[in-house]
Amino acid sequence: MSTRKPTLPLAVALQYDGTSAPRVTAKGRDRVAEQIIELARQHSIPLQENEPLAGMLARLELGEEIPEALYLAVAQVIAFAYHLSGKQPPTQPAAGPCDNARTPNGS
Repeated sequence: MSTRKPTLPLAVALQYDGTSAPRVTAKGRDRVAEQIIELARQHSIPLQENEPLAGMLARLELGEEIPEALYLAVAQVIAFAYHLSGKQPPTQPAAGPCDNARTPNGS
């Protein structure tokens, strides 16, 4: 017999515009989580199940940018979502001719 309690459903929604860090736009457990998931499905928003990451993101406030420590994990989720939806991530402007210039002392 297992003594582990069943975990309640947990969902966290992120918004990423390509110009700043992703932000938490919705989060919830149980019925709220089910509603978040259902809305995502209705709008063809890709879903990825990652309980440890969702748990860390759920600690953030609504509207809060994700912390730098979670950038890689969230970038993998965003890449997964772009791949599933057949879209390309927003592109950053190309570096200008002076962006990589060095000063006379070589720095």
